[in-house]
Amino acid sequence: MERDSRTSPSTGSFLKALDALADMQRLDPAISVLQRAVRAVPWGRNRDVLHGRQLGHPLHPALVQLPMGAWLSAAVLDAVPGTRKSARLLVGAGLMAAVPAAVSGSVDWAEQHEQQMRTGLVHAAANVAAVGLYVGSWVARGRHRYGWGRALGYAGLGIAGAGAMLGGHLAFRQAAGANKTEPVPHLLEPEWQAVGAVAEFPVGEAVRRELGEVPVLVVRESGGDIHALADRCSHFSGPLSEGRLVDGCVECPWHGSVFRLTDGWNVRGPATAPQPSFETRVSAGGVVEVRLPGAG
Repeated sequence: MERDSRTSPSTGSFLKALDALADMQRLDPAISVLQRAVRAVPWGRNRDVLHGRQLGHPLHPALVQLPMGAWLSAAVLDAVPGTRKSARLLVGAGLMAAVPAAVSGSVDWAEQHEQQMRTGLVHAAANVAAVGLYVGSWVARGRHRYGWGRALGYAGLGIAGAGAMLGGHLAFRQAAGANKTEPVPHLLEPEWQAVGAVAEFPVGEAVRRELGEVPVLVVRESGGDIHALADRCSHFSGPLSEGRLVDGCVECPWHGSVFRLTDGWNVRGPATAPQPSFETRVSAGGVVEVRLPGAG
């Protein structure tokens, strides 16, 4: 008898419940207040560090391993006799590690789309609840109420696990933090392709062209150099051709990421990945042609 490969009703209901978080518009007033508060913090250049620009991917997923690892280890020690002191130490270490993880996550969250921010707020609420339980666990252990300490710790681990699951849903199903330009090389042919005559590109202006499914930003400089980048921002697909051109760079009009025109390098976040940068040339007939290294 063949097994029915269709999704079971319970699995489908669970996924629908998770997807429904993105439509919870009643969260929007709180989101608006919190977003302004997060953006108002004067992090300066450290904001890019919190986004993970220097790593090439978001910092938050790496930092959350520290509190989760400490709390999971504490849960294991709670089942081993004679390890009360070590378990409490790990609970405290997890609480300390949760602070930078939360800060980096909040900075990323404040630059997401509204659907992602709704799911992210529930994710954050679960993590705050887990931290509260672990604070209670740490205090109870310090007062030699080890039964309460273990119970609160196990409850905190469960809530933190649920929060982690929501974080995975946010990252992989809603694509928060993913490089939106990764598919570009796979959507293009490897050969040179024409994007228009030189006269069609006014000096110092951003011009959008289409190569099949891929929009391309083309900029001609006063010296004659022509630069071409993938037009959709690697952060959240913002149209770079509608952004500002400043000091040899283009600024995304959606979240302010800045990319260098010569090579697509992301010189300012929140984008953590550079833009695909095309080679350019002008044919004998005065037609601008572009080619993306590694395409196809």
